[in-house]
Amino acid sequence: MVSLRFLLCFLFVSSAYATIVSHDGRAITIDGHRRVLLSGSIHYPRSTPEMWPDLIKKGKEGGLDAIETYVFWNAHEPTRRQYDFSGKLDLIRFLKTIQDEGLYGVLRIGPYACAEWNYGGFPVWLHNMPGMVFRTTNKSFMDEMQNFTTMIVDMVKKEKLFASQGGPIILAQIENEYGNVMGPYGESGKAYIKWCANMAQSLDVGVPWIMCQQNDAPQPMLNTCNGFYCDNFVPNNPNTPKMWTENWTGWFKQWGGKNPHRTTEDVAFSVARFFQRGGTFNNYYMYHGGTNFDRTAGGPYITTSYDYDAPLDEYGNLNQPKYGHLKQLHDVLHSMERTLTYGNISTIDFGNSASATIYKTEEGSSCFFGNGNENSDAKISFQGESYVVPAWSVTILPDCKNEAYNTAKITTQTSMMVKKPNEAEDTPSTLKWSWRPENVDNFILKGKGDSTQTQLFDQKVVTNDQSDYLWYMTTVKFKKRDLFLGKSMSLRVNSTAHALHAFVNGKHIGNQHAENGKFNYVFEKDVKFKSGRNVIALLSITVGLANYGAFFESKPAGITGPIFITGINGDETIVKDLSAHKWSYKTGLNGFENQFFRTESMSKWSVESVPFNRSMTWYKATFKAPLGNDPVVVDLMGLGKGAYHAEKCLTNCGEPTQRWYHVPRSFLNGEGDNTLVLFEEMGGNPSLVSFQTTRVGSVCANVYENKIIELSCDRKPISAIKFASFGNPYGNCGSFEKGTCESSNNTVDILTQECVGKEKCSIDVSTKKFGAPDCSGAARKLAVEVIC
Repeated sequence: MVSLRFLLCFLFVSSAYATIVSHDGRAITIDGHRRVLLSGSIHYPRSTPEMWPDLIKKGKEGGLDAIETYVFWNAHEPTRRQYDFSGKLDLIRFLKTIQDEGLYGVLRIGPYACAEWNYGGFPVWLHNMPGMVFRTTNKSFMDEMQNFTTMIVDMVKKEKLFASQGGPIILAQIENEYGNVMGPYGESGKAYIKWCANMAQSLDVGVPWIMCQQNDAPQPMLNTCNGFYCDNFVPNNPNTPKMWTENWTGWFKQWGGKNPHRTTEDVAFSVARFFQRGGTFNNYYMYHGGTNFDRTAGGPYITTSYDYDAPLDEYGNLNQPKYGHLKQLHDVLHSMERTLTYGNISTIDFGNSASATIYKTEEGSSCFFGNGNENSDAKISFQGESYVVPAWSVTILPDCKNEAYNTAKITTQTSMMVKKPNEAEDTPSTLKWSWRPENVDNFILKGKGDSTQTQLFDQKVVTNDQSDYLWYMTTVKFKKRDLFLGKSMSLRVNSTAHALHAFVNGKHIGNQHAENGKFNYVFEKDVKFKSGRNVIALLSITVGLANYGAFFESKPAGITGPIFITGINGDETIVKDLSAHKWSYKTGLNGFENQFFRTESMSKWSVESVPFNRSMTWYKATFKAPLGNDPVVVDLMGLGKGAYHAEKCLTNCGEPTQRWYHVPRSFLNGEGDNTLVLFEEMGGNPSLVSFQTTRVGSVCANVYENKIIELSCDRKPISAIKFASFGNPYGNCGSFEKGTCESSNNTVDILTQECVGKEKCSIDVSTKKFGAPDCSGAARKLAVEVIC
């Protein structure tokens, strides 16, 4: 008999081909074999069904065992009890694509996702239910959460996609990072997490359930770690393997923010260090970040691009060297799988943050040499041999003798991506535009919308997340002899709108947006009111609803007031509070309501005197799909919203936070014309907009001798050798220089003969091939840059 104290097995016996997924304190076990598991996050709605096979195949070729995804509640149930699993929301198709590639799946149902997704994946209608509080022992919330979670599980069971049914899914997740925020929920939070565990377990999926960042996860939930480093993570139960559900390969980007980046060497270091210290499951968040299509970006202020500096870039291209360097690591770890999961573990502390970890079985031993010192290399003597481990790196020796991999030594190529003009167009940089205004006069002059209330409401309550735009309108009357008139008057709005436009009597008086993470601010402008009737119209705009934090659903959005008119008469200030006025609300914009973006739209467009730098304006142009198969982007240079401004930045002044937007080829007509429709909110110049393709422009490598380097132009031929030197060259990709020593053989000629005209070539970096330059004992290396 096997004691459940040491082994927990999950088996759903409805299938003759069931896979038994179990675990102990060392590893996840699949069909009786302890596994080293490497997984990567790919979120199906952030790409398209046409992209899924290629993305998943590249994941497998990169050495992954599994693909992880969240399930996004608000995408699948945008209206209560009305579901959508079509197109890029086809969860079952995505899971079957994983299965077709022979990979495992990790299904993070949540249904809270965070993920920089709008409202963390929760539907706004949920917030608008009476008495609703998210993620606590609130009966309405728990009923809705259980309904959605059960529906997803039933869908997956019906298609026999859990491993216990012969499918690919080996792990499921309930809740998400609740432990990070549960303090303010008090005892109700503790009761809620126990309810989550019981509810999940009752669904009988036949595979283990995980809870990430939940140190008090109830048994049999497996608690896991998220972060940049998880080597020091200790599970809350000795029978729970050390698992890392989110190894952040980069970070998300925000409007007005810098480009986030995490070095290849640091990602590799974190993984190797994790496995050195007993880890057996690592999931990259993200492996492919993709694109926040539609209105799915969260935040506020998360960009449309969710590239995340992942191993596969936003468009699905290999992000080299990150992809290749991690692939090599995966291959080495897989070669050591039995030793890592069954071997006895011992450690040696060399001091100064250097250590060795030895995994030993009867068949042999494998070693990790780690150096956690960020500034100095470590010289290690082990079993009569000397080794140098570079600063902040891990060396892996599968036989405890020969170095097979070091996290700081990159021996894969660096790919430099370029944008190419649309060759399907005769004049690719010049689109022919027509335009029409966003006609708001018909209601902002009357001050009448779709509904009226005598108070200011949160935007989520009124729009139910059907639009990012909400008009707040009211009428103010002044008598001819009113004390306000003729004085210095201003309109003051206390706002939590992410962006705000203000109109008085149809005239635009100004706009303002939240900055520096402060989403409550005061908009104030001088205004000239007239005697009689005055209409104030405020357009509130959201740019992604909050997706993280305790009680994040209650964070205000829109214009919640108070709103004042102030008048100054000498030393006296007169204040008129409009907060309890009769306010009229209108959701959305005329162009969206009348679907100006539909090709069959009957709306009238003008080609005469196309205006530039005009706010609240629609533009339309036609274009042909770019030739070939390279990913397509639209360059929105020249448009107004989302740019840096000189007075508040030191770099990238005047440049957009995001310039290029992914247009999947499945969106385009391959033959004939396509239509682009833009709404310019702030004022910009659409004449600079163009369609381009993105591809590898050049490839570089900088590799020490006795290594083999493969150069590839991603299915394009290598056209020329721009630079090559074997000796002690220096510099970076695009700016290599020859050093003080160089081989006598012509390195450029050798590489031209071996590589030019081919899609890829493998080079043995050795003195046999290139000659033996005298570099006074210093290590020799090859630096090369090729043009694709």
